[in-house]
Amino acid sequence: MASTTAVDTLPSGGRIFVSIPDIFYIPEFVFGGLVWILVASTRVIPDNPLGWVMFVSVFCFVMTTLWFLIFLCGANQSSIWPSLDVGYHFVAAVFYLSALVDLAYVTVLKGWGLTIVSGFALATSLTIPEFLKNYRLDIAAVVMCSVATLFYFLHAIFSAIRWKRS
Repeated sequence: MASTTAVDTLPSGGRIFVSIPDIFYIPEFVFGGLVWILVASTRVIPDNPLGWVMFVSVFCFVMTTLWFLIFLCGANQSSIWPSLDVGYHFVAAVFYLSALVDLAYVTVLKGWGLTIVSGFALATSLTIPEFLKNYRLDIAAVVMCSVATLFYFLHAIFSAIRWKRS
């Protein structure tokens, strides 16, 4: 008697809204978009680490949108897609983790009343209400970035499990 193995194919169409790793697309959109909005709405000082955070959030938002549309249209049925799915979500998780570290570091310095200019920590020159608004937005961005990082890591882990089963 021949044994049959259940091959776990990648979902397409409406099935992506009920399969375990692919259901994480929605929170990745939401929290990644919130990081983008929160960082963009503050005063971007220092520009180098926060520029990286903006790059990561915009890049991952656009690529996740494209990835989601590929899965939704069903163009992901080739045998290479499970490994590409794992690779993309792992890279996105590492990018978000590095952005989280940069954003948290800058937020801690802002909490101490310092900012980085040309590699030196200097006292900030903002008024108190503007400082508090930017500081609170940065704290919210750190929280949203950590949640987005978590969802990208979960998506990468569950995609790797699905890849190993296929």
